[in-house]
Amino acid sequence: MTDALFLTSSEVDDLAEPADYVAAVRDAYRQVGEGAPAEPRTKLLNREPAGMFTTYAAVLPETGAMGGYAYSAGFGAEDAWFMTPLFDADSGAPLALIDGASMNPFKTGAAGAVAVDALARDDATELAVIGSGAQARGQVAATATVRAFEAVRVFSPTPESRESFAADFDERLDAEVSAVASASDALAGADVVITATTASDPVLDDADVEPGTHVTAMGQYDPEKNELPPELVARATYVPDLRARATQDAGSYLAAVDAGLIEAGEGIAADLGEAVAGDHPGRTSDEEVTVFDSGGTGVETVAAAHMLYERASEKGRGQTIDFAPASEALTGE
Repeated sequence: MTDALFLTSSEVDDLAEPADYVAAVRDAYRQVGEGAPAEPRTKLLNREPAGMFTTYAAVLPETGAMGGYAYSAGFGAEDAWFMTPLFDADSGAPLALIDGASMNPFKTGAAGAVAVDALARDDATELAVIGSGAQARGQVAATATVRAFEAVRVFSPTPESRESFAADFDERLDAEVSAVASASDALAGADVVITATTASDPVLDDADVEPGTHVTAMGQYDPEKNELPPELVARATYVPDLRARATQDAGSYLAAVDAGLIEAGEGIAADLGEAVAGDHPGRTSDEEVTVFDSGGTGVETVAAAHMLYERASEKGRGQTIDFAPASEALTGE
């Protein structure tokens, strides 16, 4: 038998600040850029009852951890459940099982922030946000740790949601945060754009993305999810979280391929790990448009989970659970 730690969502939700997630995730993508293995998601769909089961994984040798996410959505519950198994990268032994619900927006937001730091102009001061849900909030909280924004403009179709978002972040950030009536209003003069929606059609116009802008798109996790116009993907320096995921389920990239604007497998400048590790320069001019396409990977999951596991262990949180090794379970000895 070996001991592992079970941690509930509430036991880890106060253990780290956005900047802590960003530091852990940046180092994780550096490791992937230097050769650490990570795979895009595997998604299984069920028709009746309608639901989805998804897994993805990564190994971070320098962190000393491996694992990923396993989560379900739907199946009559109309909800989602995030389970994060974490293993020791040296021995293979289980370290922890974490309810990943509370960390989800923060670790995903950290991936977006790492991309902004690698791809956006250093002098970026204006941020546009399309979406006002938990993922948008996680993105803004993390991204504000890598650039000193002076103005943030948020648009979502529901006035109450965008007003609430703006009021909340106006108190939290050293920036003027305002709700606006359209995506075009949000993008006017923006240096960085974040889209965090579940849209099946583009949520902004290519013409509204000015030269020198960086765009982080978070809703690109399915071929039918398409936040960005294909023309934008085709003209931008395009960087997905994992290169292999772009051709698998990155909706806006696949839309650009379907439109004949790029060839399948082409138009990918680098993935985030290559940019962070320095194998690709990322932005090469102030006029360049860059796009980070994030659908979620095991890279940020393992990095965040290991950080939370270590901090929870130091504080004596969680419940110890026993795991039997395969040799013991199979032989009964």
